Amino acid sequence: MNEVTQDFIVVGAGVMGLATAAQLLKEGATVTILERAKVGQESSWAGGGILSALCPWDYPDSVTQLTEYSAAMFSAWVAELYASTGIDAEYVVSGMLVLPPYHIEAAQRWERSHRVNAEADALTQSVPLSEQIDPLHLTMEHSLFLPHIAQVRNPRLLRALYQQVGQLGGRIIEHCEVQEIIAQHHRVHSLRTSCGKYCAADFVITAGAWSKQVLGKHALSLEIKPIRGQMLLYKFEESPLRSILLQGDVYLIPRRDGHLLVGSTLEDVGFNKQTTLAAHEHLSGRAQKLLPQLKGRPLIKHWAGLRPGSPHNIPAIGRHPLLNNLFINSGQFRYGVTMAPGSAKMLLNEIMGRAQPFDISPYQKGWGVD
Repeated sequence: MNEVTQDFIVVGAGVMGLATAAQLLKEGATVTILERAKVGQESSWAGGGILSALCPWDYPDSVTQLTEYSAAMFSAWVAELYASTGIDAEYVVSGMLVLPPYHIEAAQRWERSHRVNAEADALTQSVPLSEQIDPLHLTMEHSLFLPHIAQVRNPRLLRALYQQVGQLGGRIIEHCEVQEIIAQHHRVHSLRTSCGKYCAADFVITAGAWSKQVLGKHALSLEIKPIRGQMLLYKFEESPLRSILLQGDVYLIPRRDGHLLVGSTLEDVGFNKQTTLAAHEHLSGRAQKLLPQLKGRPLIKHWAGLRPGSPHNIPAIGRHPLLNNLFINSGQFRYGVTMAPGSAKMLLNEIMGRAQPFDISPYQKGWGVD
């Protein structure tokens, strides 16, 4: 059996695990990542890559503070990844058009408090020809354009991170499921896994929707559970949208090459990744009302992913309250990609005893231990 001693073992090779491992490797640490399936093929891959809370005024400050902090890192982050790997994650500041109904007063308060210059009635900035959206299904009054919102292509970002971790000397072991955390004297001693026993000085849980299962009895009162999200993919010769389009729980994301993503559902169905006809009909029907050009267009792909759901979308980042060499970076729910560089940086600060960019106590309250 394998008994490997490292500075760090990171459990989970999604965007959070890869970003965390890269930060540690840059500090000169030795790092092994254990992945229960394949690298980056769960929630990280399945998401749309919108680098913002969808309607930030609907979230607590602890969510928007982290999404904004992290989103501001993306331009430099993807540029660094491109320089080191040659993989373009397609970071694009495309803006997002928010269509009513939404909480207009809350949005206006958020704009003022965050000094955001959102532009109202900005349909033409998102859609090349206004007649491409059916006016019967769109209330022009009170539409809101957020020009600073960016997007990234998740699969390409993950490929770049995977390659960078390897270049930095990280070791990734796929199909290696953690079965038990072995702890004594307030420290984790080792992990018993499906492919052997692994030891390290410190351990980081970045297992997404599976984080609570990995922690087992050490999860205490941590609330992270799988929430299924389904998405659709279409293809145009040239994208009919310039910007992300959001109305209620449905968004349309245009890519550079004409692909158009439609998402997404929020389903509390446990560890069930099956796609459903009901979700397809809901998403395609809503999307066609917003963009009639989708009618009759063939569906390229329909998939589902399991987000790490957490109360109020607030992730868990920091040290375990009872095991002093165990850390967590999980529960980012809908915003794992958005929060990845910021969450990884904050966890590194916690591990290294460095100053934080802001108060991180909201991300350390989920254990249920004072």
